[in-house]
Order: sequence, then C-alpha cells, then structure tokens
Amino acid sequence: MADPELEELRKQRLAQMQSQFKGGDQQSAAKAQEDARAQEDAKHSILSQILDQSARARLNTLSLGKPEKGRMVENMLIRMAQSGQIRGKISEADFIGILESVNSQMPQNKTSVKFDRRRAAFDSDDDDF
Repeated sequence: MADPELEELRKQRLAQMQSQFKGGDQQSAAKAQEDARAQEDAKHSILSQILDQSARARLNTLSLGKPEKGRMVENMLIRMAQSGQIRGKISEADFIGILESVNSQMPQNKTSVKFDRRRAAFDSDDDDF
C-alpha cells in the first residue's frame, strides 16, 4: 500500500472510532438518565403505597422547604417499608410523629441575630443643617 492510501485508511478509522466514542458517551448518559428516572419512579411508587394523601402532601411540603431533610425522610421511610417496619398506610398524624422523632435526633443549629441599636440610631431630629 502506498502512503496516501494508508493515511486515508487511518483517517477513516480514526473518524470511525471517534464517532463510536462520542456515541458511547451519549448512550451511557441516556442510560444513566433512564436509570435515574426508573429509581425515582420506584421511590414514588413505594411512597404512594405507604403514605396516605395528607401525609404525602406534608412530605412534599417538607421537601420544598428543606430538600435535604425531605430526601432523608423519604429514604428513611423507604428503608422502613423494605425492612417490614411499616405494615399499612401512614396517616398524617403518624407522619408528624415520625418527623418529630427525626427532629429530636438531628442536631439543632440555633442562629441568633444581634442588633446594635446605638450604631443604627439615626434620628432625623438630630440633623442641624
């Protein structure tokens, strides 16, 4: 084979490998996205089986306000259901009890705001212009 033919074959093979590699990335990303969607669907179906409507609404409200805490409670409920600790549907009162026990176990971060009135005391009567 002559050099130009060999070079052309190399370019074709390189282009083919690059297209396969890029296609593989798209396929793996699509597969990962599909797996994540399937996991979300499974999680939602389990939660709808173990929570009644009002408890589910409270969980959604919690997730909107504090997403990290909402995910933690969802995962805890799913683990409890999978281990057999939850037998029937959880009512809103039971869910509130679970939330209170979770809150008592979590460390409380208390923040306080101190306002120094002496520095911020700008009175319009003191202006002598």
